[in-house]
Amino acid sequence: MSHPISRRFFLGAALSGVATQAFANAPVTSLRPLPRGSAPGAGLVPSAEALIKASKIGGEVGFMALDSATGEVLEVHKPLLALPPASVAKSLTALYALDALGAEHRFRTQVLATGPLEGGRLAGDLILAGGGDPLLNTDDLGVLVDALKAAGLREVAGAFYVYSGALPFVPRIDAGQPDHLGYNPAVCGLNLNFNRVHFEWKRAGGSYAVSMDARAKRYNPAVSIAKMRVVDRNAPIYTYAAQGSEDHWTVARGALGNGGARWLPVRSPALYAGEVFRTIAASQGLKLAEAAPLDALPAGTVALAEQAGAPLQDVLRGMLKYSTNITAESAGLAASVARGAAPADLVQSAAAMSSWLNAGLGARHAALVDHSGLGDASRISARDMVKAMQNAPAGQLRPLLKEIPIRTERNEIIKGHPVRIEAKTGTLNFVSALAGYATTRKGRDLTFAIFTADLNRRDAIPLEARERPEGGREWARRSRRLQQALILRWATIYDTA
Repeated sequence: MSHPISRRFFLGAALSGVATQAFANAPVTSLRPLPRGSAPGAGLVPSAEALIKASKIGGEVGFMALDSATGEVLEVHKPLLALPPASVAKSLTALYALDALGAEHRFRTQVLATGPLEGGRLAGDLILAGGGDPLLNTDDLGVLVDALKAAGLREVAGAFYVYSGALPFVPRIDAGQPDHLGYNPAVCGLNLNFNRVHFEWKRAGGSYAVSMDARAKRYNPAVSIAKMRVVDRNAPIYTYAAQGSEDHWTVARGALGNGGARWLPVRSPALYAGEVFRTIAASQGLKLAEAAPLDALPAGTVALAEQAGAPLQDVLRGMLKYSTNITAESAGLAASVARGAAPADLVQSAAAMSSWLNAGLGARHAALVDHSGLGDASRISARDMVKAMQNAPAGQLRPLLKEIPIRTERNEIIKGHPVRIEAKTGTLNFVSALAGYATTRKGRDLTFAIFTADLNRRDAIPLEARERPEGGREWARRSRRLQQALILRWATIYDTA
């Protein structure tokens, strides 16, 4: 059963995110004349300038809101100011990938043979060849091994290789992040488990039992390419060193407690995938040599097994929902390769995407350094973000975005709120962004982008404190409240039929 929403409820709900102690002294009259036909009571809504001042976030704020149907610009504040988009950049990457690859594109992982399979024996080499799938997991490798077993493979006479050249190798997404952050792994054409390894520890008497594995639902193989050592110290919590193709970690004993687990990044993902594949194959009776990297695929290979990922549209929907960095980078790199850009790294690939945005979607000065938004050197203005969303093929981006609920001052979701928001969030330390679409009570559709950043505070954070800097959470909370207040302001004063 539906219930009509009264004018009093609407205005009360619309103002619920702004009529708080923080805005108690804000002027209640807009600094600009209200548009003809504005909702009754709209004059009680604080001005955008008052909301920004009352948020006390410092730094810079830039936004633009326009009518999605007509393109009429409704309200702006520093719309040309270029700021880091954070994960809002993933929306642009989604458009870029869909344009280059198509919604039905599937990343494919293959097992190739360089010789004939006769009587269960492969007279040649076996190659695990990645196609850039960012969602490939340990159980998927198990499916490939099952397929080899079903094909009758029992013995490999030659070597075992891994090939990752479908995409360029990137050792880490952002060099400015601490080593241990799992959302900043390597990226290449053969990825596994988001290129992360599972580290678990349990107190065992006076010491700790530690494990490094590639766990999934079906398989949980231990790995040796990543090693962990517990060290008597309190800080730093982690140290990292690459020794050949192996990741060598130490962890501070004083930080472990009784037990726990976390995912750590992998820097040699192709060899990591090769080790896991080899372990699973051995569990099925197929012995393989230790994996070796392959620079180029030889001619005349035959596919013995293939694992196809989900359609790209579904992959991108998950990327935008969970904000997975490696998915964005893989999709963006694959799009650049498909467009013939031949990028050597993320910077070149992101530059190709920026050029595409500026030439094809109405942006002017988009300058991105990656596809995920993790790098804070990326810059785009609210105006360029809105124009890109407005000029994208109709209905392409919006179905991929998640709904952003309206919340009370206590962060409780307001059920049945008449304003609907579908958008992508973006958060870095002292950087917050929101871009997408909002629908008012009367059905007017808005396209908007809001960027906030205090780059001076961000630049002042020491490297060791970048995972959780002092004051960062409170700043992000205030920024999100400001974003909601601005959207509710627009949804109130521009709620015309």
